[in-house]
Amino acid sequence: MLRRAGEKARQPSGKERLAALKQPALNKPQKMPDPLGREQIKSMAIRMGLILAGVWLVGGLISGVITSTTGIAIALGIPGLITLALAGLVIWMVRQARRAKGVASLLQNIDTDDDRRAALEKLSDKASKKDAPAIFAKAQLELQEDPQRALATLEQIDLNKVMAPVADEARAQRAMFHLMQGQVSLARQLVDNIELKRHQDSKTRAMMAAVIGEAWARSGQAKKGLDTLELFDLQDPDYEALRPQLLRAFAYAYAYTARTKEMKKTLRQLMDIDIRLLGGFMMKRTHPLLQKESKKLLEQSGQIPRKMQIQRH
Repeated sequence: MLRRAGEKARQPSGKERLAALKQPALNKPQKMPDPLGREQIKSMAIRMGLILAGVWLVGGLISGVITSTTGIAIALGIPGLITLALAGLVIWMVRQARRAKGVASLLQNIDTDDDRRAALEKLSDKASKKDAPAIFAKAQLELQEDPQRALATLEQIDLNKVMAPVADEARAQRAMFHLMQGQVSLARQLVDNIELKRHQDSKTRAMMAAVIGEAWARSGQAKKGLDTLELFDLQDPDYEALRPQLLRAFAYAYAYTARTKEMKKTLRQLMDIDIRLLGGFMMKRTHPLLQKESKKLLEQSGQIPRKMQIQRH
């Protein structure tokens, strides 16, 4: 709408600015590598090759020392079955990677509310077919307007029927949404079943560690949470996109271990990235030290007004 000459734009009130700060910001995922790229194929070939070489070597040695036709068939048949199983696994992994890449490219093009609605329509069809990457992406988009609907979308993934890594990712995403709403006990139940050791991708491990560390810190095991978070170097370029999430977890861990100096430094780092990140600490069920320091930083920045102090004489 056009304004008349000289007409001043309405400035949002302090409450409106605070409410805006509490709204979760949509972070576009990083560009995913080509699952059939040279480096990806080389890495996969080396891992699979070592496994196959080992099983065929053992099978060959066994078949060379036995004379039974049945024994030889078994000795060579087992490596053959393992080869077929690994081939099927490779095909499945490539298909999953392509699906994830397609979904990520869809999210990369979201700049407006219309883009978001259009993406949701496309993702709804894929999500209805229980496509895990589409479900994860759809939940991210829904989070902006309705966290409960986003959680309901993630709950479409049956944790008992999908592969363990996918189940862990679903647990981490659901736990993160619960933490954003202050539902710490529900988040803790989910993260306690996540196994970081079964995830080879460093970024995936870091994302899950951030959620686990925060959940532990806010549920009585802050030292354990901090020990987990300190395994990841915040200066590592690979974690650049995950720094806000890792810093948020560090802030909670520092607050609950009474390391106030480190907590304040972490909050300032978050403010330097995006001042809206401090809004998450202004919600209920947040550590009092985090609330106080975040409010102080927001007031100093002018994002929320200071309370007027009226002295009576």
